[in-house]
Amino acid sequence: MTARRRAAVVAAFGVAPLALTGLAASPAVAHGSMTDPVSRVSACYAEGPESPDSAACKAAVAASGTQAFYDWNEVNIGDAAGRHKELIPDGKLCSAGRDKYKGLDLPRADWPASKLAAGSHTFHYKGTAPHKGSFELYITKDGYDPSKPLKWSDLAAQPFAKVTDPKLVNGEYIFDGNVPARSGRHLVYSIWQRSDSPEAFYTCSDVVFGQDNGGSAPDGGTAPAPTASAPSDEQIEAGSDESTVDHGGHGGDGSEEHSEQPSTATPAQEAEGEPSEAPASNAPEANGAGENLAETGGDSSTPYLAVGGAAVLALGAAVMFGTVRRKASR
Repeated sequence: MTARRRAAVVAAFGVAPLALTGLAASPAVAHGSMTDPVSRVSACYAEGPESPDSAACKAAVAASGTQAFYDWNEVNIGDAAGRHKELIPDGKLCSAGRDKYKGLDLPRADWPASKLAAGSHTFHYKGTAPHKGSFELYITKDGYDPSKPLKWSDLAAQPFAKVTDPKLVNGEYIFDGNVPARSGRHLVYSIWQRSDSPEAFYTCSDVVFGQDNGGSAPDGGTAPAPTASAPSDEQIEAGSDESTVDHGGHGGDGSEEHSEQPSTATPAQEAEGEPSEAPASNAPEANGAGENLAETGGDSSTPYLAVGGAAVLALGAAVMFGTVRRKASR
């Protein structure tokens, strides 16, 4: 084998692992947020990022800037893989630990809120890029103080609602849950963990039980709870041009897009181009094929098979090229 041919073969073999590694390090992206009860980021986007109505949303925009709310459907961690408590520190649950959304973590008792009652409730989650996965909903414990930063210990230990691959109806995931009894102002925390990717999404929804407004304003005065409204389809479409991510979660060519987010990989993994790995005990549950769940792509193994096939073709081409060159030189 000539030196030229050996170099071609080595190059072809080198392409395959590098291509596969690159794909593994780029998580697929979905988008969405809770709309019943309305999440903080959805409520502030619905009010208008440039001129929100409520004092809480004005403060959130002042802290985070308007872009965070144009990107209302991307409060996520790309490689969470079930490691929610490990990756998100106390006081930063609503932003998922992302500085971009830090305004959502402001501790105050006047966030726009949704009325909620104990018992059966039908939840709605806007899925602008739907995928298979599981939803878990947690509610704050009795004695929750909205004027203090939200901690994991403020949430009930177990989710009061959990569903895998719920139905997608008119662009929304719809599922039922049995809400525990509470009084006054509380918070519902949702985790959407995808099963076709390590990506997870998080929302904080402020809720009020009964007629009580649920707390006091940051200055100590009484704070009525503004009613939270979810963004309409028209508002979502109107603001899509201002978003730094495609509001459908995909580019026009069918490729998936996402804005820059912090990596949770170790320095060694980043140097090698490898994704971080979650402990087996925290891996997302395997899900079956949901007949009513829209999918935006093939099986998670599809890109790897495609690139693997491309690498084999590249290798064959390199070998054939070397053979032809050798015959021509005789």
